[in-house]
Amino acid sequence: MQLLAFFITFAGKNGAIKIESSRCPLSKARRRTIMAKRKKTTAKRKTAASSARKRKNSFINFLKNERVHFIFGVLVAFLGIFTLLAIISFFFTGAADQSKVLNKSFWELTQDKQLEVANWASTGGAFLSETLVNKWFGVFSMLIPFFVIYLGLRMMKVSNFSFIKALFITAFGLICGSISSAFILGRLFPKSHINWGGAHGSQIEQIIESSVGVPGMILLVLLFILIIVVIFRQSSMHKIQETLINSKPSFNGKNESGAPIELEFNEPDEPEREPKPGIWKKLFAFGKKDNPELEIEPNVVPPPTAPERPDKAPARVVKPIVKDNELENDAFEVIVPKDEVQITKTAPEAEEEKTPPVAESDKENEAESDVEIMEDYDPKKDLSSFAFPTMELLKVYNTGNKEVDMQEQNENKNKIIHTLRNYGIEITSIKATVGPTITLYEIVPQAGVRISRIRNLEDDIALSLSALGIRIIAPMPGKGTIGIEVPNKDPQIVSMQSVIASVKFQECTYDLPVALGKTITNEVFIFDLAKMPHLLVAGATGQGKSVGLNAIITSLLYKKHPSEMKMVLVDPKMVEFNIYSTIEKHYLAKLPDAEKAIITDVSKVTQTLNSLTKEMDDRYELLMRAKVRAIKEYNEKFIKRRLNPNNGHRYLPYIVVVIDEFGDLIMTAGKEIEMPIARIAQKARAVGMHMVIATQRPTTNIITGTIKANFPARMAFRVTSQIDSRTILDATGANQLIGRGDMLFSQGSNLIRIQCAFVDTPEVEEISQYIGKQRGYESAFALPEVIAEGGGDDKGSLDSNERDALFEEAARLIVVHQQGSTSLIQRKFSIGYNRAGRLMDQIERAGIVGPAQGSKPRDVYISDEYSLEKLLDSLR
Repeated sequence: MQLLAFFITFAGKNGAIKIESSRCPLSKARRRTIMAKRKKTTAKRKTAASSARKRKNSFINFLKNERVHFIFGVLVAFLGIFTLLAIISFFFTGAADQSKVLNKSFWELTQDKQLEVANWASTGGAFLSETLVNKWFGVFSMLIPFFVIYLGLRMMKVSNFSFIKALFITAFGLICGSISSAFILGRLFPKSHINWGGAHGSQIEQIIESSVGVPGMILLVLLFILIIVVIFRQSSMHKIQETLINSKPSFNGKNESGAPIELEFNEPDEPEREPKPGIWKKLFAFGKKDNPELEIEPNVVPPPTAPERPDKAPARVVKPIVKDNELENDAFEVIVPKDEVQITKTAPEAEEEKTPPVAESDKENEAESDVEIMEDYDPKKDLSSFAFPTMELLKVYNTGNKEVDMQEQNENKNKIIHTLRNYGIEITSIKATVGPTITLYEIVPQAGVRISRIRNLEDDIALSLSALGIRIIAPMPGKGTIGIEVPNKDPQIVSMQSVIASVKFQECTYDLPVALGKTITNEVFIFDLAKMPHLLVAGATGQGKSVGLNAIITSLLYKKHPSEMKMVLVDPKMVEFNIYSTIEKHYLAKLPDAEKAIITDVSKVTQTLNSLTKEMDDRYELLMRAKVRAIKEYNEKFIKRRLNPNNGHRYLPYIVVVIDEFGDLIMTAGKEIEMPIARIAQKARAVGMHMVIATQRPTTNIITGTIKANFPARMAFRVTSQIDSRTILDATGANQLIGRGDMLFSQGSNLIRIQCAFVDTPEVEEISQYIGKQRGYESAFALPEVIAEGGGDDKGSLDSNERDALFEEAARLIVVHQQGSTSLIQRKFSIGYNRAGRLMDQIERAGIVGPAQGSKPRDVYISDEYSLEKLLDSLR
C-alpha cells in the first residue's frame, strides 16, 4: 500500500503536469469549434425567428388591409344574398323539393347529377333552405341572411349600424319569432310543407304550452310583440305610459320616465298628496331617466304652492326637451343647438315693462316721505325722453333653422376616423356639434393612446378633409374628449339683430354688456366690459377687426343710456368711426377746445390721453372723499343724495376709450402714447374707465409687455403666423382661423371660439342717425383740460424771474443747429435731463420751438439769429 501511494504521488508530481501541458492546445481548439457552432446555431435561430416574425407581421398587415376587408365583405354579402334567395324560393318550391333533399347529406345531393330541383338556387339552395327553415328557426330564419349581409356591408365600411344592436335583434327575433310562429302559424296551417317555427320553435313551444297552457302562450306572444314594438319605436313606450297614467284618477304630474302627461289638479278643499309607491311606480320604473329636463309651455300657468288657488286650475303640459335633428348612428351623434329665443318688441317697450308697478300704499308712503327726504337723483332726467334704438334698424338674415347637411357630417366623420386609423389610432366614440361656421367633432380615443399623437396629426386631418384650416383642442377643458374644429362648407351669417334681440342680452344686468356673436354651440356670447376690465383686439387686415369694434359699440348703444356711458373714439384711419359723429352730444367725450369729438389727429391723442389720466385722478379723489372703493358704490351714494354736489361731487358715467390702429399711434408717438395708456389700464378700473385698443400688427414692439400685462381680455381674429398668435393670446390657434369674423376670445387661460356678429356700415349709420335726431345735451362730455407744467401755454408768457440762466444760450444753440432736441441741450451744456427739459419747455413757451412730436425733434420756428435777438429783446 505504501508503494502504491508513492507511485500515485510521483505520477501526480511528474506525469500529470506533462499530460496537462500536452492536452491544453487541443482543448482551446475544441472550444473555438464549439463556440463557432453555437454562433451559427444562434444566427440560424434568429434568422428563423425574424422570418417568422416578418411572415406574421405581413399576414397581420394583410388582414388589416382595407382592400382585403372590402373584398371579403363583398364575398360575405353575396353569400347572404344567395341564402336569402334560397329561403324565398323555398316558400314557393319547397313542397316539390322536400322529398328529394330529405334524409340526404349535401355531399350526396351534389354527387347525384340526375337530380333536378325547383329551387332558384339549385341543389345547394334547396338543401340550405330546408335546413334553416324546417330544421332550425322556421320562417324567421330569414333574419340569418340579413345579418350576414349586414356583416358584409360592415366589412366594406358601408354600414355603421351597431354590431351589438344587430346581433341582439337577430338573436331575439330568431328565438321569439320561432316560438310565436310555431304557436300561431302552426295552428293556422298545420298541413303546410313549411315547419313555421322550425325544430327549435316547435320543441320550445310544446314545452311552454304544456307548462302554462294556451292562455299563457297568448300572453307570452303579446309580450314578445310589445318588446319588439318598444325596441323599434320609442314613442310607443311614451304612448303606453301616457295611457296608463291617464287611466289613474289623480296623479302629481311628475312622470319619472319624462313622457308628456296631462296633469289634473285636486280640488281646493283637498290637500295635495304624494302617491304611494306601488304598482304604478314599479311600472314606470322601466323607462326611468335620471333628472330629465322639463320644459313648461309659456302660455300655461303652473299651480301655486299656496293653499288659496282657483276652483279649477288650468291643466298644464310638461314635455321633455328633445334636441332637434339629433342623430344616433352607432357611436356618432350630431347635435344641432337651437337658436336663442329672441325678443321682437322694441327697446323702449322693454324698458317700460321692466318698471315694476307701485302699489297705492307705497305711493302714499312716498308722498309722506317727500316732506322730510328728497327724492333720489335721476341721472336720466335731463334726457328722460331718450329712446333706445329699435330692432328694425338692424338687418335680418334668413339663415336661422337651416337644416344640417348630414352627408357632409358623415363624410367628415369617416375621414377623421380613417385618417386616425391609418396612423394606428382607434377611437371609441365621436360626436359632432354643428355651429354657424364651425363644427366641433369630439372624439374619445381608446385607452393607451397619447394625446400628443393626435395633436401632431393636425395637418394630415386638414389634408384629408380638404379644409381651409382645422384646430385640435387636446384635451377639451372640463371634458374627457379631444376636440377637432372643422369649418363648414356652407357657413351661416350671425347677424347683429339675432344677438341683440336675444333674451340673454335683453335681460342681462351687466354694467357694460357687450354681445360679440355666437359660439360653436350656437349660444349668444356676452361679456361685461366692466369686469374685463380692458380689451385688446388684434388681427390681420380684412379679417373682421373693424366689424368687431362696431359690434362692441353697437351693443353698448343698445343697452346704456347717454347719462350712464361716454365714449372716446380714436380713429387714425379717419374713416372707421366717422359715422358716430352724429351722436356727439349724446355719448361722446372730447377736450374743451377740440373741434371734433372723433380724434383723427395723432397730435391730439396724447393730449386726450393725458386728459383721461387727469379725469382718472380726479375721480379717485372723489372716491376717497366719499369713502368708497368703486364707481358703482359712489354713484349709488350720489343717487341716494348722500353726497353733496356743492362739495364737488357729481354723477360719474362710465368712460369707454376705443382706439383703432394702435400700431400706427405707437409708430408716430411712441412712449408718449404707451405710458398714459399703461396708467389708465393699471388704475382706471375702479373709477369706471375702460379701454378697447385694436391693431392689425400684433408684433412685440407694438403689443409690448406693459400693454399685455394690463389687458387680460383679448380678441384675436385670423393672423398670418404662430408668432403673432402667441403675441396676442400667449398660445397658438389664431393662425388657424378661417377669417370673416372667426375669432378666439381669451379671458385667462380658456380660449372660446366665436363667430363675430356682422353689423354692416348702413346699419351703424341708421343707428347713429336714430340717436342723433333725438334731443341731446348741449355739448359733448367735457374732459378736464391739462395745463402744461410751469404755467400757461401762451407764447411769450414767460416771467423773466423764472427763466433759467442758460435760457438765451440754449435758444441760440437751437436756432444755430435748427434742431429742437432736449438731448442736444443736455449734451452741450453738460446738465441733467430735468433741467434740459425745463429749458426746452421755456423755449417752447417763448415761441422759439413747437410742441413735442414723440421721438422726432421739435420744429424750430426761428430761422436766423437776427430774428432770435429781436425776440429776446422783446422778452427782456
